[in-house]
Amino acid sequence: MENNLKVYKSDKFDVEDTASLSLFIYPNTLFVFAKDKNQANIAVHHHLKFSWNKMEDQFNSDPLLKLDVPAKIYIHNPVFTLVPGVLYQQGKEKEYLDILGDLGESPYFFTTPVDSNNIQILSFLSQKTKNHLEARFAEVTLYHGSASFLSYLFKERFNLIGQEIIVDYFHSHVYIAGFTDQELAVFNRFEIQGKEDVLKYILIMMEALKYDRNHVRVSIYGATEQTGISETWGSTYFANFRIQKPHANQNFSHGFKHLKSENLFESYWQYD
Repeated sequence: MENNLKVYKSDKFDVEDTASLSLFIYPNTLFVFAKDKNQANIAVHHHLKFSWNKMEDQFNSDPLLKLDVPAKIYIHNPVFTLVPGVLYQQGKEKEYLDILGDLGESPYFFTTPVDSNNIQILSFLSQKTKNHLEARFAEVTLYHGSASFLSYLFKERFNLIGQEIIVDYFHSHVYIAGFTDQELAVFNRFEIQGKEDVLKYILIMMEALKYDRNHVRVSIYGATEQTGISETWGSTYFANFRIQKPHANQNFSHGFKHLKSENLFESYWQYD
């Protein structure tokens, strides 16, 4: 398991200073942020391979995940939907999600509000998994993994132009948002193999929204050198293209310079 773990930590890290944890569970990888009582990040563990089927073994191998502290758990579940807050009805969760994928035998539904409760991100995990998580940590709060990216976009919406495509890239998938006149028009998640797929899905979304390639602005967060996505690459296809980093709402102690190489959205901005 040691080769599966990258550790980033403060120069003065002490595991006893951990007051809470934030877990970001992507489809194949897991990030664990340890925070002190002031909500500053004092350690980050990146599990390069993560599987729900081996969750207990992986959690037991990580000293941070053995701590009996409150945990915020952000799950990048592919089965999710956005429901307008005024239309959302408790008890109808199965109806909202049933057509999107297999919910299993005993799903536990949870929502994450964004845009001042105007939108609810609805998703689920199995009741069994929820029980395991609650047995492990002092307190568990569940969020959908897209909440950090979406909450950031709504904060930045008044800096957007009339036609915007915004991408959050992470290894095996992307979130893509389309904003028309500063209003969210579409939001989705796609599995990808590389930059060609990113281009494909951007073009599909542009066509669906009837955006003009000469006017639309395309922004990508999370791209690293290894992706092959650069300003030069993007400018080949779009008149207005940029590689972005989010403004930060996260504080770190000294000693985290190597974390920047991950270019993880949540290392800058986390939903809370």
